[in-house]
Amino acid sequence: MSVVEQPRETQQQDINADLGFGSVVSRESQRLLNKDGTFNVQRQGLPLLHSIAVYHYLLNITWPKFLAYVTGSYVITNALFAVAYILCGDTALSAFGPQPMPARFWSAFFFSVDTLATIGYGNISPNNTAANVVVTVEALIGLLGFSVVAGIVFARFARPVAKIAFSRNAIIAPYRDQRALMFRIVNEKSNEIVELRATVLLTRRKPGVDGSREYHPLKLERERVVFFPASWTIVHPIDNESPLRDLNQESLTASDAEILILLNGFDETFSQNVHTRSSYRAEEVVWGARFQPMFNPPREDGTISVDIRKLHDIQRVAL
Repeated sequence: MSVVEQPRETQQQDINADLGFGSVVSRESQRLLNKDGTFNVQRQGLPLLHSIAVYHYLLNITWPKFLAYVTGSYVITNALFAVAYILCGDTALSAFGPQPMPARFWSAFFFSVDTLATIGYGNISPNNTAANVVVTVEALIGLLGFSVVAGIVFARFARPVAKIAFSRNAIIAPYRDQRALMFRIVNEKSNEIVELRATVLLTRRKPGVDGSREYHPLKLERERVVFFPASWTIVHPIDNESPLRDLNQESLTASDAEILILLNGFDETFSQNVHTRSSYRAEEVVWGARFQPMFNPPREDGTISVDIRKLHDIQRVAL
């Protein structure tokens, strides 16, 4: 039966199995989902202001990179205004006098710092109209700039983010007289996540010339945990109904397989839902291995600790 002649119900199931990647992305992309949860798709043709998306970028970069951008922008802005004060003339600032150019630049630079941050020590002052105009412009830019930076800093603190670490590799391990696909996760933040739910799918290329992909949901031993105080080993038993039942390491790699993972939970601190994504390529799945225990012996007061450094530790076993 041709695709056009398929019943409407079958067509709808095929459409829903795509997950939203689309036929072109599924066919051409080597990896659909990066380890950090980002997608391997770039949007082109957007207007310049939309494609830059500075606010979104500053919300998602790491804190060291964000602080480096803010510090760099602050230094460059003050340097540019220092040059502007020098161009206003030899008498633009009271500190200029007979100073050589390097000393004049630094006087103008630190006067710009005082003006931009509205410190106002009063040891240097503008002496002509051009310098006063530059002071006015800089004061306005300082007010707006610090407001924008403060807003972004607040948004970064107030935005809930799931900081969940995934094991470096997924494994195929012995499990209840059969085999199972496993990987484990741990919460890297001190906040608590409850009602954490996992969705895991297998995607691989269909046999044929077009190289299109098929998507199979993997049934998990446990799809959710109510509490997530320590680590969670997510297990897909490879039984007779599993799409992995007839595969081995070579066939999994040959089919360009990828394990897609979506985690969704509730952050108690922010009272909001959080989610994170990751994936494992076929070459990142270790066959014949078992995870090493992460728990340390109980302390005298009865508390149990988890050593996150052991998240990736595995040992080889026979399948």
